[in-house]
Amino acid sequence: MTRPPPKARFVSRPGDPDSWVRAADAPPTAKGADAAFTARLTIDITPDLRGRIKVAAFRRGITVAVMLRALLDREFPPTAGDQS
Repeated sequence: MTRPPPKARFVSRPGDPDSWVRAADAPPTAKGADAAFTARLTIDITPDLRGRIKVAAFRRGITVAVMLRALLDREFPPTAGDQS
């Protein structure tokens, strides 16, 4: 009989206190205050376009999500009076 795999823990304990304290000084990965609040956007595209987007992101060394967020941000900048 085989055992089930051990459950993954949500938070692992630090190996030593010094590394745990230094880790708290790491800068946040999000850019800007509004980056913490996101919404998912789903669009239908052709497999060919999806492939071209993925290749472009790979060549730039970024993820598709980061690349498309920047593109949408450039195309639709905030305007005065917008409510987020």
